[in-house]
Amino acid sequence: MVAPGRSPRVLVDATSVPADRGGVGRYVDGLLGALDRAGANLAVVCQRADAERYGRVLPGADVVAAPAAATHRPARLAWEQTGLPLLAQQVNAAVLHSPFYTCPLRASCPVTVTVHDATFFTEPEHYEKSRGTFFRSAIKTSLRRAARVIVPSKATRDELIRLLDADPTRLDVAYHGVDHEAFHLPTEDEKARVRARLGLGDTPYIAFLGAKEPRKNVPNLIRGWVRAVAERSVAPALVIAGGSGHDDEIDRAVAEVPGQLRLLRPGYLRYADLPGYLGGALVAAYPSHGEGFGLPILEAMACGAPVLTTPRLSLPEVGGDAVAYTGESPEEIGRDLRELLDDDSRRLTLAKAGFDRAKEFTWESSAEVHMAAWARAASA
Repeated sequence: MVAPGRSPRVLVDATSVPADRGGVGRYVDGLLGALDRAGANLAVVCQRADAERYGRVLPGADVVAAPAAATHRPARLAWEQTGLPLLAQQVNAAVLHSPFYTCPLRASCPVTVTVHDATFFTEPEHYEKSRGTFFRSAIKTSLRRAARVIVPSKATRDELIRLLDADPTRLDVAYHGVDHEAFHLPTEDEKARVRARLGLGDTPYIAFLGAKEPRKNVPNLIRGWVRAVAERSVAPALVIAGGSGHDDEIDRAVAEVPGQLRLLRPGYLRYADLPGYLGGALVAAYPSHGEGFGLPILEAMACGAPVLTTPRLSLPEVGGDAVAYTGESPEEIGRDLRELLDDDSRRLTLAKAGFDRAKEFTWESSAEVHMAAWARAASA
């Protein structure tokens, strides 16, 4: 129990944060920064490579390095069940927060978990069999064991209730935020630097940023882009940036691209280059089959890019009326992308509307919901 008016001591397990800071890394980093600024009573356990960084950017938190073996996923999951509950006791945590689906089965304090999406159930064909099986089991276990479950959208909450009969009184919706200093309207110099790094010259381009997973629908984006630009006198390039994945269909789609069109796959871009990359694009395209939140479209909006996405699951909660929507097929993507490329005025309107809407999503607001959830868990 926590005395009324006092912030409970919370141990946040950041050991699942990847080195590239994608996905869960953006969530954990953004949330922890806002929590520290809000004066939350935090302890953070992280990979040894992150300990110095977190110690520097979280001056109000106690930062603990996990065992070196925790860099390997099987060892990390084993340590989560044994070492993490012990650490919670050592740091006198009133609540233990696990930010990426899994959690200890037994702990001496209440456990809260972030479940980022339900697409392992709604889109099982888009995941490798073993990965899908693991995360479906983890989500079911977390819904049973956790004192509270935090989700990033109403769509994810509703799917967990519909599919898994989750207890709605134990689900808290905490929208992700966006780092408005890191993701900002880029200067012309920032745009030019990215174009030079990519070797684009004066060629306009369409931007995708994300993991190359089947759920992201990259093959159909490539085929839709071909349909949209093949007959244009100046054909915009397509740049597919972000981490590697397991979607073999991407290579097949790339092989179909006509020789006169230009498609770039630069892999990871430097974090500092993302505003110039996103904000310098004619369109940021993200025709996903479904998202638990949709952080890539929010980051693109914050950089002033007109966004084309799908009205699937949580994406309309993020984009609202400030983005353009399309279907998931190459034909629909091609048609709607072509219309957007032909309408300079609409792209400018979307860019401004998206930038304004992105201001509504802050990590400070997300931190408030997390702290309220932890207070409820600690006092239960």
